[in-house]
Amino acid sequence: MIGSLVKGLARGKEERSGLFEQLIAQSYRQSYNMAYRLTGNSTDAEDLLQESYVRAFRFFHRYDENLPFTSWLYRIMTNVHIDSVRKKNRIKTVSIDSSGTENNRQWDFPDCDAAADITIMESTLEEPIQRGLKAMNSEFRTAVVLADIEGMSYEEIAEIMDTSIGTVRSRIHRGRKQLRSHIESVYGGAE
Repeated sequence: MIGSLVKGLARGKEERSGLFEQLIAQSYRQSYNMAYRLTGNSTDAEDLLQESYVRAFRFFHRYDENLPFTSWLYRIMTNVHIDSVRKKNRIKTVSIDSSGTENNRQWDFPDCDAAADITIMESTLEEPIQRGLKAMNSEFRTAVVLADIEGMSYEEIAEIMDTSIGTVRSRIHRGRKQLRSHIESVYGGAE
């Protein structure tokens, strides 16, 4: 009796694992685009997506199959992103104008101009929008990306961001206003 119970649980776990892999495969491109919009570069987007998948897999037993998987994953991704932004804000920074060594080690700076993905991104029409998104407050950016790029309803966004619909509307409005101001100040207003 116990043996059949253990086999049944193992079979159920394998089925859930297969379902998880299938849902990840179906939503990968859309999820990567969301991560890229939140972070502003491909390396951070890949890290965000990987951490989101790890958390999603760990808590997949809580996922309700009657609800859209991407909404559930975006909520996890949003939380991971907010956590990482908060963590980065706590990290100690040192001026590069200082002596150039810290603890007797030479500093090594990457050549950002040599990165192919940055060159390609800057040559596209999306550059002004992506730069504007990057300049925004993370809560406003998340709301604007979910609404205007992912096409989600206010109700879905409120659920993902764990806030009220009124707050979502406010964040979208203020985020769009920030984006418009940034684009106009950097690239000139509409003529």
